[in-house]
Amino acid sequence: MPEKVIDNVKRVEDVSEKPTIVKDFSDKPAIIEDASENSLSLDKTEVEEGDVVVNLSEAEQKAAIRKVDWRVVPLLTFLYLVSFIDRSNIGNAKIAGMNDDLNLHGLQYNAAVTLFYVPYTLLEVPSNIVLKLMRPSLWISILLFTWGLVMTLMGLVESYQGLLAARWFLGVAEAGFFPAATYLLTIWYKRYEYQKRFAIFFSMASMAGAFSGLLAFAIEKMDGVGGRKGWQWIFILEGLVPIATSLVLWKILPDSPETATFLNKHEKRFVIERLATDTGSGEGRVTNNERIKKHHIYSAFKEWRVWAMILVYWGNSVGVYGFSATVPTVINELGYTQAQAQLLTVPIYFFAVILVLVFAFLSDHYQVRWIFIIIPYTIASCSFIAQLAIPHPRYPGVALGFLFGIAGGLYSGFPPTVAWVANNLAPSSKRAVAMALLISVGNMGAIAGSNVYLAREAPVYHLGFGACLAFLCVSIIMTVVLRLSYGRENARRDRLVEELGGEVGVKSRYSEQELLDMGDRSPFFRYAL
Repeated sequence: MPEKVIDNVKRVEDVSEKPTIVKDFSDKPAIIEDASENSLSLDKTEVEEGDVVVNLSEAEQKAAIRKVDWRVVPLLTFLYLVSFIDRSNIGNAKIAGMNDDLNLHGLQYNAAVTLFYVPYTLLEVPSNIVLKLMRPSLWISILLFTWGLVMTLMGLVESYQGLLAARWFLGVAEAGFFPAATYLLTIWYKRYEYQKRFAIFFSMASMAGAFSGLLAFAIEKMDGVGGRKGWQWIFILEGLVPIATSLVLWKILPDSPETATFLNKHEKRFVIERLATDTGSGEGRVTNNERIKKHHIYSAFKEWRVWAMILVYWGNSVGVYGFSATVPTVINELGYTQAQAQLLTVPIYFFAVILVLVFAFLSDHYQVRWIFIIIPYTIASCSFIAQLAIPHPRYPGVALGFLFGIAGGLYSGFPPTVAWVANNLAPSSKRAVAMALLISVGNMGAIAGSNVYLAREAPVYHLGFGACLAFLCVSIIMTVVLRLSYGRENARRDRLVEELGGEVGVKSRYSEQELLDMGDRSPFFRYAL
């Protein structure tokens, strides 16, 4: 074994059975924490491997997490950038001439935008169940190839009916990726490491708006090439990227810590153990690799707090999807040219990315979720109020400025929403289904968001701005309700453990397997606030 990986190796005397982790207290497995997260100031972490126990130094622990960071996060982030561009580029195609060429009128454009979200929302839960039954890398590669093919063919449509069909099948193909990616991050990172990684991943939704605008500005210059319009080339070229990526993704995307080939044996065990002991109380264990069963599905659907979080989610989805599909048009109708409208989306989304990352790092640092939902949603609410109050288009610069607040507030409030749910669900099968349920029903808000910005209300969009503001207010109220509920339950479990005589008393009443099966219902599990 290389000395740079192993500081100290102790032979275990009894090799007839698989040894346990060396420990200095009772019979509880050693808690393995990442010293970089200020959990425990340990110089070494003891990790079981075969018939030896290996001490990983703090530097080796950090190196293992960096390996995960560089292998998992960039891949998922790139894929999300591609998926968001492909679902939202219809807004760029619209002002590049699609509506005129397809003779769209009335609410037909809104209907095409909306239709995507019908299969998209209905298929997310089934997709995450499939994800738990097969290799995630293979399943995501299949999704990627399929939506790339649909997007490329979307550039060949010549009628409103063809556009509707393409948008429907694009929703079918993209349905499984986002819930799969958000769940996969949870099996690699502890609760207060998750949001900053998810924010990097999710920030691509903001950057997608910027990239989409830049790409559309460049690609539409191909108008007339091959007898195709500029807006058609936007769909064709942006669809070829996921097709090409899918051909190699199945080989390079890691499925889980247990099968990760980029980690050595000791790093694998370290990553697995630190997640198993991440219960929020420093006691007990959770499981992240169990086989999904029917009771996990039932448990996810019966979790009332997931349904409550859907109301918080709607504050984001109504605003984000309506905004992303309409913002180029909103800017265009403030008096800017089509080319200017495409380019002016770039700084708006760049500002959103900055806020997403800042709030995410603060949320993980202070180990709190709810207040970092309240603050950005308040920023977005105030910006919507300003848009309703400004006499459009008399002050285009002022109206444009408040679009920054809308984008920044909406996008930066989303990562703590998803992280809060992910942190508070166990075991992993229940988490996979519940997160897909949250995203599935939550994305139904996109159907409303896609239909509240009516062309006849341009350039003020009273219904669009007003509906987004109302949903944000509901989200803020429900966030406070959930914070109080989680806090009360944590206090109740503290009292329960004390009444049972502490950790020893709890373990005398429940077996280790019973505690694992309880998941987030275990007396040892504490909800993130």
